[in-house]
Amino acid sequence: MKPLLYLETTIPSYLTSRPSRDLIVAARQQITMDWWLKRRGDFRIFVSQIVLDEAAEGDRQASEARLSIIEGLPLLAVNGDVISLTQMLLRRKVLPRKATRDAGHIAVSAVHGVQYLLTWNCTHLANAEIFEAIEAVCSCEGYRCPVICTPEELLGEE
Repeated sequence: MKPLLYLETTIPSYLTSRPSRDLIVAARQQITMDWWLKRRGDFRIFVSQIVLDEAAEGDRQASEARLSIIEGLPLLAVNGDVISLTQMLLRRKVLPRKATRDAGHIAVSAVHGVQYLLTWNCTHLANAEIFEAIEAVCSCEGYRCPVICTPEELLGEE
């Protein structure tokens, strides 16, 4: 059985954005494309309404490109348990209020038993300094925290 993976909004953003002149962003774009082409088939990939809402924001052409990448991916429900865990992550100040959607991504993944949350958001999600606190809240609420990682960490061996 393939592991479950939650695709956070930065992934379709990196897949569809114009090539960057910033070397770090350009490298992340290439890594994301490599992961998409080589590894996505190794996972059962899901998104949520939170991802759809974020992907639909901004420039019309860019949002259409992001939405086309994730079109057809199954949705994980944003239910009462997800909302409760999101609020707990915010209440315990693991994430700031301005990162409510990021807390939602964690909550959707944890509540639905997803093994991996794939993201390039290294401020509020793939951040080693706050992972222990994220994991503690998930555990305290009765959920297993997903592995929150970047596409580079899931590229596997060449």
